[in-house]
Amino acid sequence: MHRSASIILCTAVAALVVLGLVMLTSTSAWVKNVEYEYKLLVRQGVMVGVGLIGACVASRVNPMWMRKAWPVALAATCVLLALCFVPGFAKPEFGANRWIQIPLLGQFQPSELAKIVIVIAMAAWFARWQTETGTFWRGFVIPGVIIAIPIGLIAIETDVGSALSLSVTAGAIFFCVGTRLFYLVPTALAGIGGAVWFVHSNDNRWSRIVAWLDLEQHQLGKGMQQWRALLAFGNGGPDGVGLGNGSEKFGTLTFAYSDFIFPVVGEELGLPFTLGTVLCYVVIAVCGCSIAMQAATIFDRCMAIGLTCIVVVPAMVNIAVTTAAFPNDGLPLPFVSFGGTSLLISLGAIGLLCGIHRRSRPAEYRQLPVAGMRSYAVKL
Repeated sequence: MHRSASIILCTAVAALVVLGLVMLTSTSAWVKNVEYEYKLLVRQGVMVGVGLIGACVASRVNPMWMRKAWPVALAATCVLLALCFVPGFAKPEFGANRWIQIPLLGQFQPSELAKIVIVIAMAAWFARWQTETGTFWRGFVIPGVIIAIPIGLIAIETDVGSALSLSVTAGAIFFCVGTRLFYLVPTALAGIGGAVWFVHSNDNRWSRIVAWLDLEQHQLGKGMQQWRALLAFGNGGPDGVGLGNGSEKFGTLTFAYSDFIFPVVGEELGLPFTLGTVLCYVVIAVCGCSIAMQAATIFDRCMAIGLTCIVVVPAMVNIAVTTAAFPNDGLPLPFVSFGGTSLLISLGAIGLLCGIHRRSRPAEYRQLPVAGMRSYAVKL
């Protein structure tokens, strides 16, 4: 697995990107309020090309540059997250402040950039203080404060899904570097309690929970998306109704081109492609863990773990939401859903993983002793 990890990883990612473009061909023509048909498909295709170039560049980035530049990158990311609340830069949509508009760069989502920056910051910190990962201050408190600032800004944007997925990623890095469970477990419980309090105190969030508990009763309200997603899966059955023949994408299933593109896959292409999509994310997780295990340095090891999590965790949440296993949230399906920022960051993460694999140490093979063979040496 180690020698071919990058090849298998890139194959799984390529399959997901192609699936995303195919499904956008089927869904983007029915999106309202766009200038022309297939505009979203064209934009996504352009982003695929830019993302592939960025991934190739990321695979060749010198790790020492990242280890030295992480404080500046983290500060710049926090500034971009704060701009989500500044008039003139902020582009609030659907009741959330997740997007900003910057001249020459256009509209993008800073929380997606924060994913990679947080992973690099944690990896650089633990590479600097790798002998003190089990201590309270340098192994837990200081790195926790470093990542709490951007994650807190993301949560204030009401992007709770991204904040929770980043918290899971950070927790995985803490656990793998050897931070004591005595510190992690109470913090995790407190974080879960705080998330429950936040959701319960927010009428919009709590109404989603209530709708999720009884989707049939709320099928015309907050539970409409998940209810129509289940109908799409049921309509497709094991074999699907055929590419382009789905009916839910015509308006009853909102955001069928982005957050809820997975039910369209199930409706039109059937069970083999939905299970194949899940299998691709499992392959990405296995290859990412394999690359992390063979990494030459603790910096690369932490990076590989974090980069794998920022791709796999949102995918798990999106699939759980669209199958009504989790309450509704706004996380896209990486590589498949429409979204330029998400696609660029996800492909960049894969490029960094391939770079870590290229720098990793080769597996050591010891020759087995041959029966009846003797070796002689002169003792000096």
